[in-house]
Amino acid sequence: MEEPGLGRRRLDPDEELRLTQEAVRRITRRVTRLTPLVLGLLLLGWLATGIYTVQPGEVGVIRTVGAFTGTTRPGLNYRMPSPFQQVDIVDVQAVRRIEVGFRTEGGRANRVATEALMLTGDENIVDAQIIVQYRVRQPEKYLFNLRSPDDAVRASTEVALRGVTGKMQIDDILTTRRSEAQQRTAEELQRLLDLYESGILVTNVQLQTVDVPDQVKDAFNEVVRAFQDRDRLKNEAEAYVADILPKARGQAQQTVRAAEAYREQRIIQAQGDAARFEALLAEYTKAKAVTRERLRLETVERVLVDVDKIVIDGSAGSNLLPFLPLRDGAATQPSQPQSQTPPQPQAQPPTPPRAAPTPAAQPQQQPAQAQPTPRPSR
Repeated sequence: MEEPGLGRRRLDPDEELRLTQEAVRRITRRVTRLTPLVLGLLLLGWLATGIYTVQPGEVGVIRTVGAFTGTTRPGLNYRMPSPFQQVDIVDVQAVRRIEVGFRTEGGRANRVATEALMLTGDENIVDAQIIVQYRVRQPEKYLFNLRSPDDAVRASTEVALRGVTGKMQIDDILTTRRSEAQQRTAEELQRLLDLYESGILVTNVQLQTVDVPDQVKDAFNEVVRAFQDRDRLKNEAEAYVADILPKARGQAQQTVRAAEAYREQRIIQAQGDAARFEALLAEYTKAKAVTRERLRLETVERVLVDVDKIVIDGSAGSNLLPFLPLRDGAATQPSQPQSQTPPQPQAQPPTPPRAAPTPAAQPQQQPAQAQPTPRPSR
Protein backbone atom coordinates (compact mmCIF):
# COMPACT_ATOMS: atom_id res chain seq x y z
CA MET A 1 0.00 0.00 0.00
CA GLU A 2 1.38 3.36 -1.01
CA GLU A 3 0.71 6.73 0.52
CA PRO A 4 -0.46 9.45 -1.82
CA GLY A 5 2.30 11.86 -2.86
CA LEU A 6 5.15 9.84 -1.18
CA GLY A 7 5.86 7.37 -3.93
CA ARG A 8 6.78 4.58 -1.47
CA ARG A 9 4.96 1.64 -0.10
CA ARG A 10 3.64 1.97 3.42
CA LEU A 11 4.41 -1.07 5.66
CA ASP A 12 1.78 -2.88 7.46
CA PRO A 13 1.95 -2.48 11.31
CA ASP A 14 2.37 -6.21 11.72
CA GLU A 15 5.23 -6.22 9.29
CA GLU A 16 6.91 -3.29 11.08
CA LEU A 17 6.65 -5.16 14.37
CA ARG A 18 8.17 -8.23 12.83
CA LEU A 19 11.09 -6.30 11.37
CA THR A 20 11.72 -4.60 14.68
CA GLN A 21 11.75 -7.90 16.50
CA GLU A 22 14.20 -9.35 14.04
CA ALA A 23 16.53 -6.36 14.50
CA VAL A 24 16.36 -6.74 18.28
CA ARG A 25 17.16 -10.44 18.01
CA ARG A 26 20.16 -9.74 15.80
CA ILE A 27 21.50 -7.16 18.30
CA THR A 28 20.87 -9.49 21.21
CA ARG A 29 22.79 -12.29 19.51
CA ARG A 30 25.73 -9.96 18.91
CA VAL A 31 25.70 -8.68 22.50
CA THR A 32 25.46 -12.22 23.80
CA ARG A 33 28.53 -13.18 21.86
CA LEU A 34 30.51 -10.07 23.11
CA THR A 35 29.40 -10.19 26.77
CA PRO A 36 31.89 -12.85 27.97
CA LEU A 37 34.72 -10.98 26.29
CA VAL A 38 33.73 -7.69 27.88
CA LEU A 39 33.23 -9.29 31.25
CA GLY A 40 36.61 -11.00 30.95
CA LEU A 41 38.31 -7.73 30.13
CA LEU A 42 36.61 -6.01 33.06
CA LEU A 43 37.61 -8.85 35.37
CA LEU A 44 41.21 -8.71 34.22
CA GLY A 45 41.30 -4.95 34.74
CA TRP A 46 39.85 -5.31 38.23
CA LEU A 47 42.34 -8.03 39.14
CA ALA A 48 45.21 -5.90 37.76
CA THR A 49 44.43 -3.19 40.28
CA GLY A 50 45.99 -5.46 42.94
CA ILE A 51 49.49 -5.01 41.53
CA TYR A 52 51.61 -2.45 43.39
CA THR A 53 55.28 -1.55 43.90
CA VAL A 54 57.11 -0.92 47.17
CA GLN A 55 60.20 1.28 46.83
CA PRO A 56 63.48 0.67 48.73
CA GLY A 57 63.26 1.92 52.30
CA GLU A 58 59.48 1.44 52.35
CA VAL A 59 57.17 -1.24 53.75
CA GLY A 60 53.72 -2.16 52.50
CA VAL A 61 51.07 -2.72 55.17
CA ILE A 62 48.21 -4.94 53.94
CA ARG A 63 44.68 -4.63 55.33
CA THR A 64 42.13 -7.32 54.58
CA VAL A 65 38.58 -6.05 55.04
CA GLY A 66 40.07 -3.31 57.23
CA ALA A 67 42.15 -5.59 59.51
CA PHE A 68 45.96 -5.79 59.44
CA THR A 69 47.09 -9.05 57.86
CA GLY A 70 50.75 -8.57 56.96
CA THR A 71 53.53 -6.49 55.45
CA THR A 72 55.38 -6.64 52.14
CA ARG A 73 58.97 -5.90 51.26
CA PRO A 74 60.35 -3.56 48.58
CA GLY A 75 59.68 -4.71 45.02
CA LEU A 76 56.69 -5.74 42.88
CA ASN A 77 53.87 -7.17 45.00
CA TYR A 78 50.24 -8.21 44.61
CA ARG A 79 47.18 -7.94 46.81
CA MET A 80 43.52 -8.78 46.36
CA PRO A 81 41.72 -5.96 44.60
CA SER A 82 39.62 -3.48 46.51
CA PRO A 83 37.40 -3.69 48.46
CA PHE A 84 38.84 -6.95 49.78
CA GLN A 85 42.35 -5.70 50.49
CA GLN A 86 44.10 -2.35 50.71
CA VAL A 87 47.81 -1.53 51.08
CA ASP A 88 49.43 1.44 52.83
CA ILE A 89 53.00 2.32 51.92
CA VAL A 90 55.09 3.58 54.87
CA ASP A 91 58.62 5.00 54.53
CA VAL A 92 60.58 3.43 57.40
CA GLN A 93 63.94 5.01 56.49
CA ALA A 94 62.87 8.63 56.36
CA VAL A 95 63.79 10.69 59.44
CA ARG A 96 60.88 12.86 60.55
CA ARG A 97 61.27 16.08 62.53
CA ILE A 98 59.14 17.64 65.25
CA GLU A 99 59.66 21.10 66.77
CA VAL A 100 58.50 21.90 70.30
CA GLY A 101 58.53 25.46 71.62
CA PHE A 102 58.87 27.06 68.18
CA ARG A 103 57.86 26.66 64.55
CA THR A 104 60.00 27.29 61.50
CA GLU A 105 58.07 29.27 58.92
CA GLY A 106 59.67 30.88 55.91
CA GLY A 107 63.16 30.28 57.22
CA ARG A 108 62.42 32.01 60.54
CA ALA A 109 61.85 30.43 63.95
CA ASN A 110 58.68 31.70 65.60
CA ARG A 111 58.47 31.08 69.33
CA VAL A 112 55.41 29.28 70.76
CA ALA A 113 55.14 30.50 74.34
CA THR A 114 52.55 27.93 75.44
CA GLU A 115 55.03 25.14 74.68
CA ALA A 116 58.31 26.89 75.53
CA LEU A 117 57.71 28.23 79.06
CA MET A 118 58.39 25.59 81.70
CA LEU A 119 58.76 25.48 85.49
CA THR A 120 61.98 24.20 87.09
CA GLY A 121 62.43 22.32 90.35
CA ASP A 122 63.35 25.49 92.25
CA GLU A 123 60.21 27.27 90.98
CA ASN A 124 61.88 29.32 88.26
CA ILE A 125 60.68 29.71 84.67
CA VAL A 126 62.81 28.80 81.67
CA ASP A 127 62.22 29.13 77.96
CA ALA A 128 63.07 25.75 76.37
CA GLN A 129 62.96 24.83 72.69
CA ILE A 130 63.72 21.33 71.44
CA ILE A 131 63.92 19.38 68.17
CA VAL A 132 63.03 15.67 67.97
CA GLN A 133 63.96 13.41 65.08
CA TYR A 134 62.38 9.99 64.72
CA ARG A 135 61.62 7.26 62.22
CA VAL A 136 59.06 4.48 61.95
CA ARG A 137 60.13 1.19 63.50
CA GLN A 138 56.86 -0.79 63.30
CA PRO A 139 54.66 0.53 60.47
CA GLU A 140 51.52 -1.39 61.50
CA LYS A 141 51.52 0.22 64.97
CA TYR A 142 52.41 3.58 63.47
CA LEU A 143 49.32 3.40 61.20
CA PHE A 144 46.72 1.85 63.46
CA ASN A 145 47.60 2.92 67.05
CA LEU A 146 48.06 6.66 66.48
CA ARG A 147 45.45 8.94 64.98
CA SER A 148 48.00 11.72 64.35
CA PRO A 149 51.59 10.52 64.85
CA ASP A 150 53.19 13.99 64.65
CA ASP A 151 50.82 15.45 67.23
CA ALA A 152 51.39 12.44 69.48
CA VAL A 153 55.17 12.83 69.29
CA ARG A 154 54.94 16.59 69.93
CA ALA A 155 52.71 16.14 72.98
CA SER A 156 54.90 13.33 74.35
CA THR A 157 58.02 15.46 73.88
CA GLU A 158 56.48 18.35 75.76
CA VAL A 159 55.45 16.04 78.61
CA ALA A 160 58.92 14.45 78.82
CA LEU A 161 60.75 17.79 78.74
CA ARG A 162 58.49 19.36 81.37
CA GLY A 163 59.00 16.32 83.61
CA VAL A 164 62.79 16.50 83.35
CA THR A 165 62.89 20.28 83.79
CA GLY A 166 60.66 20.11 86.85
CA LYS A 167 63.20 17.85 88.60
CA MET A 168 66.27 20.04 88.01
CA GLN A 169 67.51 23.37 89.32
CA ILE A 170 67.58 26.30 86.93
CA ASP A 171 71.37 26.70 87.24
CA ASP A 172 71.91 23.04 86.39
CA ILE A 173 69.72 22.95 83.30
CA LEU A 174 71.23 26.19 81.99
CA THR A 175 74.89 25.30 82.56
CA THR A 176 76.44 22.08 83.76
CA ARG A 177 73.61 19.53 83.36
CA ARG A 178 72.14 20.61 80.05
CA SER A 179 73.39 17.52 78.20
CA GLU A 180 72.03 15.35 81.00
CA ALA A 181 68.59 16.99 80.64
CA GLN A 182 68.70 16.33 76.90
CA GLN A 183 69.57 12.65 77.42
CA ARG A 184 66.92 12.13 80.08
CA THR A 185 64.30 13.78 77.86
CA ALA A 186 65.12 11.37 75.02
CA GLU A 187 64.83 8.38 77.34
CA GLU A 188 61.52 9.55 78.82
CA LEU A 189 60.11 10.32 75.36
CA GLN A 190 60.99 6.85 74.07
CA ARG A 191 59.42 5.30 77.16
CA LEU A 192 56.15 7.18 76.55
CA LEU A 193 56.05 6.26 72.86
CA ASP A 194 56.66 2.61 73.69
CA LEU A 195 53.88 2.80 76.27
CA TYR A 196 51.53 4.06 73.56
CA GLU A 197 52.72 1.26 71.21
CA SER A 198 53.36 3.87 68.56
CA GLY A 199 55.99 1.92 66.60
CA ILE A 200 58.24 5.02 66.61
CA LEU A 201 61.99 5.07 67.29
CA VAL A 202 63.48 8.34 68.56
CA THR A 203 66.83 8.91 66.83
CA ASN A 204 67.85 12.31 68.17
CA VAL A 205 66.74 14.88 70.73
CA GLN A 206 68.47 18.25 70.72
CA LEU A 207 67.83 21.22 72.99
CA GLN A 208 67.99 24.30 70.83
CA THR A 209 67.50 27.00 73.43
CA VAL A 210 67.28 26.87 77.21
CA ASP A 211 67.22 30.36 78.64
CA VAL A 212 65.41 32.54 81.12
CA PRO A 213 62.55 34.78 79.98
CA ASP A 214 63.48 38.09 78.39
CA GLN A 215 62.23 40.07 81.40
CA VAL A 216 64.98 38.73 83.70
CA LYS A 217 67.64 37.78 81.17
CA ASP A 218 70.07 40.61 82.01
CA ALA A 219 70.02 39.91 85.74
CA PHE A 220 70.45 36.22 85.20
CA ASN A 221 73.36 36.76 82.83
CA GLU A 222 75.11 38.67 85.59
CA VAL A 223 74.64 35.70 87.88
CA VAL A 224 75.99 33.35 85.21
CA ARG A 225 79.05 35.55 84.74
CA ALA A 226 79.62 35.52 88.50
CA PHE A 227 79.52 31.72 88.49
CA GLN A 228 81.96 31.66 85.60
CA ASP A 229 84.34 33.96 87.48
CA ARG A 230 84.04 31.70 90.51
CA ASP A 231 84.91 28.65 88.45
CA ARG A 232 87.82 30.49 86.82
CA LEU A 233 89.28 31.55 90.16
CA LYS A 234 88.77 28.07 91.53
CA ASN A 235 90.61 26.57 88.57
CA GLU A 236 93.45 29.06 88.98
CA ALA A 237 93.71 28.20 92.68
CA GLU A 238 93.75 24.49 91.91
CA ALA A 239 96.44 25.06 89.29
CA TYR A 240 98.51 27.03 91.83
CA VAL A 241 98.08 24.26 94.40
CA ALA A 242 99.04 21.65 91.82
CA ASP A 243 102.18 23.69 91.05
CA ILE A 244 103.32 24.63 94.57
CA LEU A 245 102.57 21.40 96.44
CA PRO A 246 105.03 19.21 94.49
CA LYS A 247 107.72 21.87 95.00
CA ALA A 248 107.01 22.04 98.73
CA ARG A 249 107.03 18.26 99.01
CA GLY A 250 110.29 18.13 97.08
CA GLN A 251 111.88 20.74 99.34
CA ALA A 252 110.65 18.86 102.41
CA GLN A 253 112.11 15.63 101.11
CA GLN A 254 115.36 17.42 100.31
CA THR A 255 115.54 18.84 103.83
CA VAL A 256 114.81 15.43 105.35
CA ARG A 257 117.47 13.80 103.20
CA ALA A 258 119.98 16.51 104.13
CA ALA A 259 119.20 16.05 107.83
CA GLU A 260 119.59 12.29 107.53
CA ALA A 261 122.90 12.74 105.72
CA TYR A 262 124.10 15.17 108.40
CA ARG A 263 123.06 12.72 111.10
CA GLU A 264 124.94 9.89 109.43
CA GLN A 265 127.97 12.14 109.00
CA ARG A 266 127.96 13.15 112.66
CA ILE A 267 127.51 9.56 113.77
CA ILE A 268 130.41 8.40 111.61
CA GLN A 269 132.56 11.31 112.79
CA ALA A 270 131.73 10.57 116.42
CA GLN A 271 132.53 6.92 115.92
CA GLY A 272 135.86 7.89 114.31
CA ASP A 273 136.67 10.27 117.17
CA ALA A 274 135.84 7.56 119.66
CA ALA A 275 138.02 5.07 117.82
CA ARG A 276 140.89 7.60 117.68
CA PHE A 277 140.52 8.29 121.40
CA GLU A 278 140.64 4.58 122.18
CA ALA A 279 143.76 4.22 120.01
CA LEU A 280 145.40 7.17 121.79
CA LEU A 281 144.42 5.73 125.15
CA ALA A 282 146.05 2.46 124.25
CA GLU A 283 149.27 4.23 123.21
CA TYR A 284 149.15 6.42 126.31
CA THR A 285 148.87 3.38 128.52
CA LYS A 286 151.98 1.91 126.90
CA ALA A 287 154.14 5.08 127.08
CA LYS A 288 152.61 7.87 129.08
CA ALA A 289 155.49 10.40 129.00
CA VAL A 290 156.18 10.06 125.29
CA THR A 291 152.52 10.15 124.37
CA ARG A 292 151.90 13.18 126.58
CA GLU A 293 154.76 15.12 124.99
CA ARG A 294 153.61 14.18 121.46
CA LEU A 295 150.10 15.31 122.17
CA ARG A 296 151.37 18.63 123.55
CA LEU A 297 153.51 19.29 120.51
CA GLU A 298 150.71 18.37 118.12
CA THR A 299 148.37 20.72 119.93
CA VAL A 300 150.87 23.60 119.82
CA GLU A 301 151.49 22.97 116.13
CA ARG A 302 147.80 22.90 115.37
CA VAL A 303 147.03 26.05 117.36
CA LEU A 304 150.01 28.25 116.48
CA VAL A 305 150.45 27.31 112.84
CA ASP A 306 148.42 30.26 111.50
CA VAL A 307 149.22 32.79 114.26
CA ASP A 308 151.70 35.65 113.81
CA LYS A 309 153.85 35.46 116.92
CA ILE A 310 157.03 36.95 118.42
CA VAL A 311 158.68 35.21 121.33
CA ILE A 312 160.73 37.47 123.67
CA ASP A 313 163.16 36.19 126.18
CA GLY A 314 161.93 37.01 129.60
CA SER A 315 165.39 37.93 130.81
CA ALA A 316 165.58 40.79 128.36
CA GLY A 317 163.29 42.79 130.55
CA SER A 318 162.81 46.34 129.31
CA ASN A 319 166.00 46.49 127.26
CA LEU A 320 164.14 46.18 123.99
CA LEU A 321 164.47 48.32 120.91
CA PRO A 322 161.05 49.24 119.50
CA PHE A 323 160.75 48.66 115.80
CA LEU A 324 158.08 49.09 113.14
CA PRO A 325 157.33 45.74 111.45
CA LEU A 326 156.52 46.10 107.80
CA ARG A 327 154.69 43.24 106.19
CA ASP A 328 153.12 43.24 102.75
CA GLY A 329 153.98 46.92 102.31
CA ALA A 330 151.73 48.11 105.15
CA ALA A 331 152.61 49.29 108.61
CA THR A 332 151.11 47.40 111.54
CA GLN A 333 151.04 48.11 115.21
CA PRO A 334 153.75 46.44 117.24
CA SER A 335 152.59 43.24 118.70
CA GLN A 336 152.33 42.82 122.40
CA PRO A 337 154.98 40.59 123.92
CA GLN A 338 153.84 37.05 124.27
CA SER A 339 154.88 34.62 126.89
CA GLN A 340 156.36 31.34 126.03
CA THR A 341 153.29 29.58 127.26
CA PRO A 342 151.16 28.64 124.19
CA PRO A 343 147.48 29.61 124.15
CA GLN A 344 145.03 27.08 125.33
CA PRO A 345 143.54 25.03 122.44
CA GLN A 346 139.87 24.90 121.71
CA ALA A 347 137.75 22.17 123.19
CA GLN A 348 138.73 18.78 121.82
CA PRO A 349 137.44 15.29 122.38
CA PRO A 350 138.36 13.89 125.79
CA THR A 351 142.04 12.97 126.00
CA PRO A 352 144.02 11.16 128.64
CA PRO A 353 145.14 13.31 131.56
CA ARG A 354 148.33 15.17 130.81
CA ALA A 355 151.25 15.90 133.09
CA ALA A 356 152.30 19.45 133.80
CA PRO A 357 154.20 20.81 130.81
CA THR A 358 157.91 21.18 131.25
CA PRO A 359 159.28 24.65 130.77
CA ALA A 360 160.87 25.23 127.42
CA ALA A 361 164.60 25.60 127.22
CA GLN A 362 165.77 29.20 127.54
CA PRO A 363 167.55 30.55 124.49
CA GLN A 364 171.19 31.66 124.74
CA GLN A 365 171.99 35.23 125.79
CA GLN A 366 171.94 37.40 122.71
CA PRO A 367 171.35 41.04 122.11
CA ALA A 368 167.96 42.20 123.13
CA GLN A 369 166.15 41.48 119.90
CA ALA A 370 162.96 39.64 119.29
CA GLN A 371 163.33 36.38 117.44
CA PRO A 372 160.49 34.41 115.81
CA THR A 373 159.75 31.17 117.50
CA PRO A 374 160.81 28.20 115.40
CA ARG A 375 158.03 25.83 114.39
CA PRO A 376 158.12 22.85 116.70
CA SER A 377 158.77 19.51 115.09
CA ARG A 378 157.73 16.11 116.14
